Amino acid sequence: MALIEVKNLKVYFMTRRGPAKAVDNVGFSIKHNETLGLIGESGCGKTTTAMSIMKFVKPPGQITGGSIRYMGEDIVPMKDEQIRQLRGKEISIVRQEAQNALNPVLTIGKQITEMILEHEPVTRETAFSRAKKQLDMVGISDSRIKSFPHEFSGGMKQRVMVAIATACNPKFLILDEPTTGLDVIVQRQILVMLRNLKKKLSLTAIFISHDLSVVAEICDRVAVMYAGKIMEESDTVSLYSDPLHPYSKALIGAYPSLKGELKQLRSIPGAPPSLINPPPGCRFAPRCELARSICTKEEPEAVMIDGRKVACHMV
Repeated sequence: MALIEVKNLKVYFMTRRGPAKAVDNVGFSIKHNETLGLIGESGCGKTTTAMSIMKFVKPPGQITGGSIRYMGEDIVPMKDEQIRQLRGKEISIVRQEAQNALNPVLTIGKQITEMILEHEPVTRETAFSRAKKQLDMVGISDSRIKSFPHEFSGGMKQRVMVAIATACNPKFLILDEPTTGLDVIVQRQILVMLRNLKKKLSLTAIFISHDLSVVAEICDRVAVMYAGKIMEESDTVSLYSDPLHPYSKALIGAYPSLKGELKQLRSIPGAPPSLINPPPGCRFAPRCELARSICTKEEPEAVMIDGRKVACHMV
């Protein structure tokens, strides 16, 4: 059984012009100890999909359909008190921009300790001792436990975010662009740390990023999202070596590579469609070089090809 199973998920944001279909009939599953990457242009629904798993979508957004099963239990109908018991303990998150996520007036130790006390019946002394071990686990000396966030560099703040997120040994971790804004050296250190923690803690994760090289390095499978829908889902090696969907091909073609023939990068013409009034048929059709008349009339159904899922009339 998959640890996380999402079926026909719909997340709409209500506007005066009508509902913006940020996530529209999305489905995927993630097995134990597996990492699924979500890639795509800004506004395609990656973060909204992940936030739905923790029910962090607030008005004017709402989950209007589908199910999100965690270990077989549907999260969507859960009340606030039920979902609070899962957040941090069973399902946790590492947000981007740690500077904004950390509380500037509380010490690092206090913030880790409070996470433990919220979910586990231990004394404050025990929680504080565990907080020290958490810092050590992410490569920060426990002598810094009484430091404030402003005393840390960007990379150290991100490590603290990981320490807080894993303080209660969650089974599932959402990584929302955890390396965004970091230089390549620090980014590499964070990725190595995350890989080691994944093995040590047997973590299952969903990894959101615009950086295709980062996704290739840390994810087992990848789902390509566009305009609120999943265009292709594949194991990482197959997707990068032989993408099936035209959008997947365009994304990979627009990304620089140190290997292979030197060539000019190609941008994707046009812009993503309105999510309030999306085009009929395939939502990528207006920007697709392979589009035919059927693509603008009928929405393609996802089909399996050699163990990979792709939604395109042209494959």
